[in-house]
Amino acid sequence: MSDSEELNLDDGDSANIDNTKKTSGLAALIPNLLKFVAIGVGALIFIITVSVITYNIMNKSGKSQTVIPSNSPFVGARPQYQMFSSIGVIRTTTSDPIPHAVVVEMIVGYDMNDNSASTELTARLYELQDFVRSFFKSKQADDLKPENEPRLKQEILERLNTRILNSSRAKIILFKQLDVSAMQ
Repeated sequence: MSDSEELNLDDGDSANIDNTKKTSGLAALIPNLLKFVAIGVGALIFIITVSVITYNIMNKSGKSQTVIPSNSPFVGARPQYQMFSSIGVIRTTTSDPIPHAVVVEMIVGYDMNDNSASTELTARLYELQDFVRSFFKSKQADDLKPENEPRLKQEILERLNTRILNSSRAKIILFKQLDVSAMQ
């Protein structure tokens, strides 16, 4: 070949050049856009499917895992007590500078199996009445408010078991009546 043929770029090389018109704008973006949308929808469906399957496996098809059966050994039954209610109604006053009237009727609960408790409580009835009277006489009206009742019951229980009762033990203190009122 001669040098002139090599420099002639229009003669034989025009067959190798692609003269087709390239698409531009939105028409060129649509196939790529649809491809990414399809990949995104497929990934979303995959993630949702895996999440639902995992959730159902973890929850055992929706059954709650925190349900405690009614006969569970972890749920204790409340104990039952024998009640000693012979103390009666005690009337006294508080130790305030301006005394308040106190009317109390207390019940002492003890174990069902404790046969000697009823006998001992009955034998010490007058001591019990004096104990209740002196206990409430030593308190002020603010100490006898309803929000302080659990503390009062615990204090009575401890004093009763340590100072009055010998062989039996009181387990619970209940107030059938506890009225505190200002005196006129």
